[in-house]
Amino acid sequence: MAIDSPKPLDPKKTLDSYRATRGAIRLVEVPPLQYLMVDGAGDPNVAPAFGEAVSALYPVAYTLKFASRRELGIDTVVMPLEGLWHAPDMASFTSRRDKSTWLWTLMIMVPDHVTPEMFADAVRTVQKKSEKKKEPLPALASLRLETLEEGLCAQTLHVGAFDDEGPVLADVHDRFIPEHGLRMRARHHEIYLSDRRRVEPAKLRTILRQPVEPVA
Repeated sequence: MAIDSPKPLDPKKTLDSYRATRGAIRLVEVPPLQYLMVDGAGDPNVAPAFGEAVSALYPVAYTLKFASRRELGIDTVVMPLEGLWHAPDMASFTSRRDKSTWLWTLMIMVPDHVTPEMFADAVRTVQKKSEKKKEPLPALASLRLETLEEGLCAQTLHVGAFDDEGPVLADVHDRFIPEHGLRMRARHHEIYLSDRRRVEPAKLRTILRQPVEPVA
């Protein structure tokens, strides 16, 4: 009789910072979390660097998952793609939506037990496989492991196309945050709970997060 293997640990089900409700903005305390990160710039729909970043992040994330299960006996799900976003003029996110000016960091959260040594080994493994298959991963060289400390944040759930986020972000930035005696700090953060390759735009689920601090 076969014995079912325990299900992988899923931080989305245990971390409060991965919970959000459509139409409701709330304050949440986000703990320090560790991520695989790649920086880039430009319109994510057309900038080659965006696709290159995604193509480097996922193989390393899965390599770390399998190494953790094999070497440490710890199995976790591969977390969703996330992004930190900024622009010289933040109105490009809410009203003008000028994507050509956007600066971004794409990332995938990895568990605390992932060490710098494990990360380096995973990058080398992925690099060797890409060279063997003659499928270069240019963003792999700039991939890094970093802890992000966001602290107090305002966040909500957006359901729909990415281009329809503007009014929701405007409500967070221009109403909710000032009404609570807060101001924005750090970069706008998005967590992509849906796979855009398999889900129609109208049903995409995205957590929108903005780190905040009290007005002095």
